[in-house]
Amino acid sequence: MAKDPFEQFAVPDELRSFAEQSVAQARKAFEGFIEAANQAVGQMQDRAEAAHGGASEIAQKSMQYAEQNVASTFEFAQKLMRAKNAAEVMGLQTEYLGRQMQALSAQVHELGQSAAKMVVDAARSKS
Repeated sequence: MAKDPFEQFAVPDELRSFAEQSVAQARKAFEGFIEAANQAVGQMQDRAEAAHGGASEIAQKSMQYAEQNVASTFEFAQKLMRAKNAAEVMGLQTEYLGRQMQALSAQVHELGQSAAKMVVDAARSKS
């Protein structure tokens, strides 16, 4: 019986455990960063509420998108750590890239709509 050609790529349990811990620690650090960034965005909003309503909305959406995208990346990394062979890794990567392209497309579209609304609102307030 032929050996699995991907057997040489098997990840030892210790390395898998270390990688999972590293991903968990990175996720925790990122969550702290997001919390601080959201607080900073909130403070910025308080100072510039009237003058920059549209920019504030775009900043909030951008932070939400960044958080969603990084969370998705961490989820992908965790799935990769559990992959049993190269074929599974390729399938996970294909799935992840497809989802990310759809998410990014929707995010760019929504940010574009928000920016257009901001321009229209600014033009109305000048007239």
